[in-house]
Amino acid sequence: MSDIKKPSLLQSMALGGSAAAFAVNFTHPIETVKTRMQVSGLGIGQTVGDIMKGEGISAFWKGIPFGYGRELSYTSIKLGAYAPVRDMLGAGEDDKDSPIFLKFLAGALTGGVGSVVGNPFDVMKTLAQTSKGSAPLGTLVGNMYRDQGIGGFYRGVQVNIMRACVLNATKMGCYDISKGYVSETTGWARKDPRTAFFSSFIAGFFMTCTVAPWDMLRTKLMNQPTDKKIYSGFTDCAMKTVQEGGVLSLWRGFLPIWARFAPQATLQLLTIEALYDVFGFKGI
Repeated sequence: MSDIKKPSLLQSMALGGSAAAFAVNFTHPIETVKTRMQVSGLGIGQTVGDIMKGEGISAFWKGIPFGYGRELSYTSIKLGAYAPVRDMLGAGEDDKDSPIFLKFLAGALTGGVGSVVGNPFDVMKTLAQTSKGSAPLGTLVGNMYRDQGIGGFYRGVQVNIMRACVLNATKMGCYDISKGYVSETTGWARKDPRTAFFSSFIAGFFMTCTVAPWDMLRTKLMNQPTDKKIYSGFTDCAMKTVQEGGVLSLWRGFLPIWARFAPQATLQLLTIEALYDVFGFKGI
């Protein structure tokens, strides 16, 4: 039997973007709630109730076009490019003796690069999700460009890069390693959907633990009004956040973040594994 071929970098990125664009339809409402909680400081029940009462159910999908743009840019790189980059670093499935940190490095590299490409979509998505008005998306983009120029679309890029490196290193590293442990423990094949499901759920939990503080700071930086700056940068934002609410406030919104990361990681990883299989490629 011939060996299963591996996808090229571009092929894998295309499949990664497609998987992420599919998954975001289901996870965007959860992220909207999480983002509103981080900005307002309210609890999950009151946040959901306020959105339903004041804006209606469609408000949970505010900014979804920017969400698609983010997934087709940022996530196509962080998810789709992971396996090819991991293999180039010599940490693939066939490299049994390779150090584990190379898997985390591959995740950090693809996450960091992807975050730079997708930052404009992240900024506009955050503004759209926190807006309680009904301004057209084009107006939000126009206001940002008028008030801050191109640089406005890259507000929060430093923390976004750090967040993406931590997130993707944890997500893809833990997923890749968990697949090996799950497969050895259960006897399931690495490409078995059950292996992918349990491995992605494990990865989703550890992602939440490591990424929540970065996610909080990114939201605050990106949600500043287009016509003024509340924070001078990442360090200023972190210090003011801790001064106002204590260190634990950095993990505010932990449950909705986990509620988003767990199904998002599961949907994305199950979908890209299925697409790899459909096109006859070797899985992650």
